[in-house]
Amino acid sequence: MNQMTDFTGNQSQPMLRVSNLGHRVNLETDTLTILQGVNLEINRGESVAIVGRSGSGKTTLLGLLAGLDTPSDGVVELDGAQISRLSEDERAKLRASRVGFVFQSFQLLPALSALENVMLPLELAGMDAPEKRARELLERVGLGERLNHTPRQLSGGEQQRVAIARAFASNPVILFADEPTGNLDNRTGQAVSDLLMELNREQGTTLVMVTHDEHLAARCRRQLHIEAGLLTEPATAREQVN
Repeated sequence: MNQMTDFTGNQSQPMLRVSNLGHRVNLETDTLTILQGVNLEINRGESVAIVGRSGSGKTTLLGLLAGLDTPSDGVVELDGAQISRLSEDERAKLRASRVGFVFQSFQLLPALSALENVMLPLELAGMDAPEKRARELLERVGLGERLNHTPRQLSGGEQQRVAIARAFASNPVILFADEPTGNLDNRTGQAVSDLLMELNREQGTTLVMVTHDEHLAARCRRQLHIEAGLLTEPATAREQVN
């Protein structure tokens, strides 16, 4: 395990590599197959959208790619670490140092201000000048005048902008977004998606996004489709990558 605890990555290898990934859930009288035979490579700096209907397995796949869960079969390798074979503590260490998240439900801590929500992961990681970094990012996402507001004092779009600032605060090498505009109206969702894509380009972060929004997916370099646990990539998307 020692070789897996130094998450330095390798610039010549894909950011994310998945081999024969499968995931099953044991029910009382049966076994439910959620994912099967998933193979995938995502290069550094790429933006990739995973599109599928509700129940298709896309959120489960995202959780496995991010190391939030472990697969029933196969291997997930993220930035040189086989996270599917790490302990929970090792996966947590990897996520804290290399991974950012944006969720549909924002997942901000209600008792903390916008500034404190963005500072918290920086403080937990022991980063220098967490308040300065948090202020800079909140100003970048247009919330410089809302630093001391709690989530309940912010609109849905503002809460998601805080969540995006938090996700980028630790300079992650890869960012996972689960329906980042799913709880927002069209106009607010457009503004949030603009911000997400702009920050992603500025920081050169690898972006893996789950969405049912075809317009948002089209803004990513590659679009993958998942249905009944099977992942496919249209020929046109493969040709664009090649």
